[in-house]
Amino acid sequence: MLMKFRVGAMLAAASLALAVSSTAVAKPYKGGELYTTQGQLHGRIEVRMRMARGSGILSTFFTYKDGSEMSGAFWEEIDIEVFGKDNARSWQSNIITGMGTRVTSEQVHTAAASLADAYHTYTLEWTPDYVSWSIDGVQIRKATGAQVAALTNPQSLRFNLWSSDATEWVGPFDDSVLPQHQFVNWIKYYRYNNGSFELAWQDDFDSVDSGRWGKADWTFDGNRVDFDPRNVTVKDGTLVLSLTREGQTGFNGAVPRDEDTGPGTGAGGGGAGGAGTTTSSSASGAGGAETATSSSAGGAGGAGTTTSSSAGGAGGEAPAATSSVGSGAPGEGGAGGGTTPDEGSSDGGCGVAVAGASATASSWAAALVVGLSALAMRRRRNRG
Repeated sequence: MLMKFRVGAMLAAASLALAVSSTAVAKPYKGGELYTTQGQLHGRIEVRMRMARGSGILSTFFTYKDGSEMSGAFWEEIDIEVFGKDNARSWQSNIITGMGTRVTSEQVHTAAASLADAYHTYTLEWTPDYVSWSIDGVQIRKATGAQVAALTNPQSLRFNLWSSDATEWVGPFDDSVLPQHQFVNWIKYYRYNNGSFELAWQDDFDSVDSGRWGKADWTFDGNRVDFDPRNVTVKDGTLVLSLTREGQTGFNGAVPRDEDTGPGTGAGGGGAGGAGTTTSSSASGAGGAETATSSSAGGAGGAGTTTSSSAGGAGGEAPAATSSVGSGAPGEGGAGGGTTPDEGSSDGGCGVAVAGASATASSWAAALVVGLSALAMRRRRNRG
């Protein structure tokens, strides 16, 4: 397996101590990831986002137990990931748990309109008894059972924008659409307290609070990009994650305006032509029922409204998630770190991480990785 190393003082010191060196090869594309430096156990997380468009591209928000990728660790993760393919109209909800062979319960939902054309409020509720996913206040899926009960540890909150090389999952990559951006107006975290949710903190992204957030500087197997801190920026009260070519990092454009009038609305300059706001619903498996109502359109030139719904079974919510072992589309996206692949898993694992670089494998490098595996990187897995 191709091994990867994190670039930094720790690895440099270890390399010098072993009197060896490595040749790191930067990837031609750069993505962005932002993560909380402290984990949360249970809660309600609301995020106001406008996603990226383009085949092969993923815009995400997810929770992740740091160290899940380490050998002998139990994996814990909850995902929202929007596919850029097909005009960014589909997204995946997922829970990943397990050690050795991992269990996934992904479901793909289809929106009525592009999730790259407007901001929407995505909500995760995570309690000891259930995990639910909602868009604009409409519950799309609710999972219960053994897999939810297995989520017992604090998890960090993460956004990232990247490109998977699993074309059967995300579609073939079309770099002619670059640069692409994911815009986040605000995030709210509510702690879970005896059956109720209490607002603990809110970030309107007037800046990146270094006491709360870190910027990723790694990559992983199956990821076409390196995460580059320069592709995590703030402008006009909006967090911007960018996907660019090497040498073209950062964001210099106009932030599309969010017409939402709720708390946490960022200023956001009106992008060319404005941004219509459309709330979509999606099917979430047999028996599910979701409806959705859209709100205003923005930008110069007027306003419009779109309403859509999707029929489903009685009850108005999706059934509890069913698990599949080692099958189906891989789960969510995050940052570097890794283990050897879990046999039978839908995730392949990844090597020890490189900050913004893939690596050439050699016999001495493999030995070095073994010695550093307990120290290198926080986490991540293969998406292929």
